[in-house]
Amino acid sequence: MISLREEVTLPSPPAAVWPLLCDPAIVASCIPGAELTKSGDDGKYQGTMRVKFGPTVATFRGEAKLAYDHDARRCTIEGRGIDGRGASRANASGVVTASGEGVTVLQVEGNFTVTGPLETFANAGGVHLARAILAEFAENMGKLVAESAPRPGPLPAGGEREGPAHPPALSGTKILWRAFTSWLCQLFGKRN
Repeated sequence: MISLREEVTLPSPPAAVWPLLCDPAIVASCIPGAELTKSGDDGKYQGTMRVKFGPTVATFRGEAKLAYDHDARRCTIEGRGIDGRGASRANASGVVTASGEGVTVLQVEGNFTVTGPLETFANAGGVHLARAILAEFAENMGKLVAESAPRPGPLPAGGEREGPAHPPALSGTKILWRAFTSWLCQLFGKRN
């Protein structure tokens, strides 16, 4: 079992960030490689996650169950998936908490396992990949929050402002670099 405990900071207050974090479609659009394919009224969501483990790219399809505590600004997540070839399986559980005053501190704590042919790759670098994906998510969410913030000044002709744009597409080079720097920081005893 691989454990992850990370903190990222978004430059907006929790009151602006939490409503976006409560929308699984918005969250999925900010996670590199993720796509929400079906949502249910019972807190269960189906989707896919494309992940690169070393030289192998796997697309996991699976289900996540989300439970929100809006007063504490906390979300618990239970997820499971199977790769497209059916040989590897992934299970994950975790808690995401949004706190802070003028900025939002996202605390992510959880565990995940990968079994099957991809297990060796996941055990060797899974936590670094997870950190890189979390950093990319935070960057995309930060841009989305900034775009959705009310802007001063008169409304454009037509009386409405455009909604937030979708975050930029996944940058493979950026994810690889972040995973590499995460590995280096762990190797030399520093956290990024």
